[in-house]
Amino acid sequence: MDRVKKNRVLAAGGIATGAVNGIFGGGGGMIVVPFLTAFAGKEPLVAHATAIFIILPVSLVSGIFYLINGYFEAELFLAVSIGVTFGGYVGARALSRMTAGEATLLFAAVMFAAGIRMIF
Repeated sequence: MDRVKKNRVLAAGGIATGAVNGIFGGGGGMIVVPFLTAFAGKEPLVAHATAIFIILPVSLVSGIFYLINGYFEAELFLAVSIGVTFGGYVGARALSRMTAGEATLLFAAVMFAAGIRMIF
């Protein structure tokens, strides 16, 4: 695939990731990680780490729109953000110790569990 076509495909994946994150308030990583491995040819560990940095600005923009529209609760934010911060640290440390296969298997298991939970 030539560079221009690849950049268009990557931009389309970015649009899909941003749209999912904007609509659901998260979940863009569920799209961007498989997308980066399949279309950008990145190793799973690189895709997971890159997804974190991709989701940061997307979440910030989405969060601003949610705030403007009155969907933000400061007390809930403070309580959950403490746990998310600690969990992010633990998760990043764990990812740095995993093999690509382990990270892929864990990611697939979480996606599967989330899908089953959505059904029931």
